[in-house]
Formats: sequence, C-alpha cells, structure tokens
Amino acid sequence: MNRSRKLRQAAETVIHECLAVKKNERMAVITDLPCREIGQALWQVLRDHNEAILVEMNPREIHGMEPPKLVADLLMNSDVFVIPTSRSLTHTRARINACKAGARGATMPGITTEIMIRTLNADYRRIARLTDRVTRRLNAARKVRITTESGTDLHLEIAGRKADPDTGIVTRPGAFSNLPAGESYIAPIENRSQGRIVVDGSFAPVGRLRRPVTIDLRDGMIARITGNQALADIFRKYGPHERTLGELGMGTNYQAIITGNVLEDEKVMGTIHVAFGNNLGFGGKNKADIHLDGIVRQPSVWFDGQLIIEKGRLRF
Repeated sequence: MNRSRKLRQAAETVIHECLAVKKNERMAVITDLPCREIGQALWQVLRDHNEAILVEMNPREIHGMEPPKLVADLLMNSDVFVIPTSRSLTHTRARINACKAGARGATMPGITTEIMIRTLNADYRRIARLTDRVTRRLNAARKVRITTESGTDLHLEIAGRKADPDTGIVTRPGAFSNLPAGESYIAPIENRSQGRIVVDGSFAPVGRLRRPVTIDLRDGMIARITGNQALADIFRKYGPHERTLGELGMGTNYQAIITGNVLEDEKVMGTIHVAFGNNLGFGGKNKADIHLDGIVRQPSVWFDGQLIIEKGRLRF
C-alpha cells in the first residue's frame, strides 16, 4: 500500500472510528502549515459526506497558546472538530469552551504523516480497554510514587482528583481526545508534589533528549532543572504557575514509539509523563500560559504502596 493510501486509511480511522462523524454534522478542521497535508487528508475524507470547513491558521509560538478568536468562535459553533496543528491547542480556553458548549473533537498537536500512518491504524477498541483499566486504578488511588533506575523518586497526591481516559473514541457531545490516543491522565494536587523526576524520553518543546533532564520539585513547583539549558531557559521566562506540576499521565498505546514528538511519545505503553503548567481542562486548579510534557521511560509506579508498573511493564 502506498503512502497516500495509508494516510487516507488513517484519516478514515479518525473520522469514522474515533470521531464517528455523522452525515450533516457541522465539522471543522483546523490546521497550520506544518500539518497542512494531514489537515487536507482529513478534510478530503469528510467532504464526501459533510459540509466540512477547513481552516489554516498561523502556527502558534508555543504549546497552549490560544488560537485567533475567529478559530475559537468556529470551534464553539461546531458539532465536531479535529485540530492537527504544530503547537497544541489541547489545553486552550478555545478548545475547553467548545467542549463545554457540546462540541466533541480531537487535537493532534505536532502530528506528522509518519506518526499518523503508524499510530492511527491501530486497534482503538483494544487501546480503549487498557486505558479504562488504568483509569479505574488511578481513580481508586490517593498517593502515587514513581521511581526509575536513573534517579527518579517522585511522590504525588491525587486524592479527590478524577482521572480521564484518552481512548481515542469520541462519540458523546462534549467528549474530547488527543490523537493518536492512548493514555490515562490526572491532575495531581498542585502544591503536594515532592521529590525528583529524571526525564529521559522527550520534552516539549525541545524534542527527543540526548541526555536526561533532572527536575527537583518542592511543594509542587520546579526548584531546579539540570541537564538541558534550553529547557531551563524556557521555564525561567515564566512565573510560578507555569513551573507547577499539573499532570501525571500513563501511556497505553501498543503502536506508539519514542520518536521525539511528544504527541506520540506520551502514549507509549509502559511510560509515564508529567506536564508543567495549565491543567484546568481536566480537573486541576492551575491556570497557566503553557503546558509542557516530559516523558519517562521504564518507570516503576506504586498506587498507595501497590506496585502497578515495574520498570515499564504493567502488572495488572
């Protein structure tokens, strides 16, 4: 099968299986220049059955930056949306408000054609089953401990917070997913995270890491970053809310691999990731201008003292 056919097949999975777009639903595709090929592939699948609108906007400067108001208004007035863009709109007010208004949809931040073909031709029902199992475990836990052989020893408190499953199956009004999907994620209590995390996979926006980045946390906030000056400089530009740990996620996609693109990397089965910045969209209380994820390979994870993942292998 040639490349264009594989891309078309992946686009059909997004439209028909993941989003289950119905005839005559108002559908918006929002893209930018780096993701234009994917935006057009999705639109071409849609235009056979729907009056879909394709909009190309200027790329945002950083993940989490709001889109133009015209785009936000379009999302608010859509039944379904899909957003393949080079920078993430996942945690923006525009996306959150659209879902609150009843639109369902998916963002695809940083998606490439290669990632699209590899990960969107997966069995999303299988991914959904595993993701739901992880989510139930997270929702039953109060405390999480994460360690790695490279020096991670991080303690999080999640009591009272609700985990969300990113299964890729988006069929209800207001439902949302990141595509490619395959993670369960939660907003830890913002001022309770303590310890050290060694990120050795990738980190938005610097990409795949040549050497690990060590982050020391005190009362939920970054106290020190070593191992990557560019990343340290990015966080130095911002205030305390952007330096606050806002998310814990666990990957569940058996097709995903570490490539340096966080969109895919955070979904790799057996990895965990943490994110700093905005978490208002999934039950947190930290309002920030950014949301930056870092991926950790082969972690060991305990929920309330019970070993759930051992060196990257799920034990349930």
